[in-house]
Amino acid sequence: MRIEIMDTTLRDGEQTQGVSYSPLEKLHIATLLLKDVKVDRIEVASARVSTGEFEALRKITEWARQNGIQGKVEVLGFIDGEVSINWVHDAGGKVINLLCKGSLRHLEKQLRKTPEQHVNDIREIINRAEKLDMEVNIYLEDWSNGMKNSEDYVFYMVDNLKDEKIKRIMLPDTLGILNPDQTFGFCKKMTDRYPGLHLDFHSHNDYDLAVANVFSAVKAGIKGVHTTINGLGERAGNAPLSSVVGILRDHLDADISVDEYEITKASKIVETFSGIRIPVNKPIIGENVFTQTSGVHADGDTKDQLYFNNLLPERFGRKRRYALGKQSGKATIRKNLEEFGLDLNPESLAKVTQRVIELGDKKENVTTEDLPFIISDVLGNDRTEYKIFIKNYSLSLSFGLKPFASVQIEIEGQIYQETSWGDGQYDAFMKALRVIYDRLGKALPTLTDYEVSIPPGGKTDALVETVITWGFRNREFRTKGLDADQTESAIKATEKMLNIVEKMGPIVDVLNEKENRLITV
Repeated sequence: MRIEIMDTTLRDGEQTQGVSYSPLEKLHIATLLLKDVKVDRIEVASARVSTGEFEALRKITEWARQNGIQGKVEVLGFIDGEVSINWVHDAGGKVINLLCKGSLRHLEKQLRKTPEQHVNDIREIINRAEKLDMEVNIYLEDWSNGMKNSEDYVFYMVDNLKDEKIKRIMLPDTLGILNPDQTFGFCKKMTDRYPGLHLDFHSHNDYDLAVANVFSAVKAGIKGVHTTINGLGERAGNAPLSSVVGILRDHLDADISVDEYEITKASKIVETFSGIRIPVNKPIIGENVFTQTSGVHADGDTKDQLYFNNLLPERFGRKRRYALGKQSGKATIRKNLEEFGLDLNPESLAKVTQRVIELGDKKENVTTEDLPFIISDVLGNDRTEYKIFIKNYSLSLSFGLKPFASVQIEIEGQIYQETSWGDGQYDAFMKALRVIYDRLGKALPTLTDYEVSIPPGGKTDALVETVITWGFRNREFRTKGLDADQTESAIKATEKMLNIVEKMGPIVDVLNEKENRLITV
């Protein structure tokens, strides 16, 4: 069963409140979706929206033309004579998705036309598209309400358009009103009545049923489904590509083109460009979804992967993790120690486990990277003590002037000092630190994410927790700092990072000596 996936992140996804992509961002996402993720088609714009939208479409269609895939790029157009179709054509578009009325109420109340008039208007645009050598798909907007309240009208529309030069008829649950039973029933009526047509289903997530409705639509014989990266879209959003890929492959054994390994990368890029954070519990792409919390789970996985399911993190370019906290057991600690190539005897393991549980009881956020320091604290292990200290720093912020920082650090008893300017106080601090490290020939990680949180209540004197994600030697790790001042909490997290990096060196060198290949950083 071959299912076509059309991703509308750049059209419907951009209708998320507060989301607007620049033309270059749109081009980057478009190339990522078609070239790396390998969806079948993308919908990238709405006609007549803005000059920026026109420029973005022109960049995407030019790239698509150079790669011979113009037919994979689609644009939403309207029943407005030649206005929309000319706009799309002038921007290099070859496929227009016409927004037609799929319910009698929408037709009569919004367009104030008869079904016959609406069909004639659509035919005029189809004829214009043929002259311009363009393909036409049609959306039956509000189709779900149309099937509930004016089924005869829906059939009238399709009966009168099915023999026209239309490549696909797309059935949107525009207001997200359907449940899986209704979706199956309505889609089955369409596929039974029109077996020769290519029908797409477009779901919305108002009742949190978008993915379930996609499942039902495909079971009913629908040939194509619409998605967005991270489930972005108007109101509660659309069906997320990541979840749809999971159910199509694992529950329906569907033949789809998507390279699921690339989904996580695409999700992170769209998260950055859109400014909309991925919820930590979002299936497949959320931060926590491949993290086991219970010590019982870690024990079962160690013995025979007892708590694995088909959604293996490696499929999506991710890794399984085991959370540290009050529910941790010895198996959880042992799993996390594997990250550092460390092993502890039973007595020491019991002490470290107890310490992690105590921190969890106090609602401390314990990370894998905290383990060496916990071991040092519990066992007094000199090898894991700090070798690098941030001794002093002075930060300056003045109106009209660039912030600067003066930093003094101690590395194995030697003092180093430097001053630098930056775009912010922390940026100035990091630049001064980088000058010292460059002079010493030492490598520093790349900051990949910076997250600040405070307790609920919004008090100005609340403690700030800063969690920084670093990229180093093809792996990511996080460090956190806690302070009443945001910049100072970030500096505490940075000091922890410096010591983690210092300890990474010997471990990586030993591993690569076994391969007769020494890496020195």
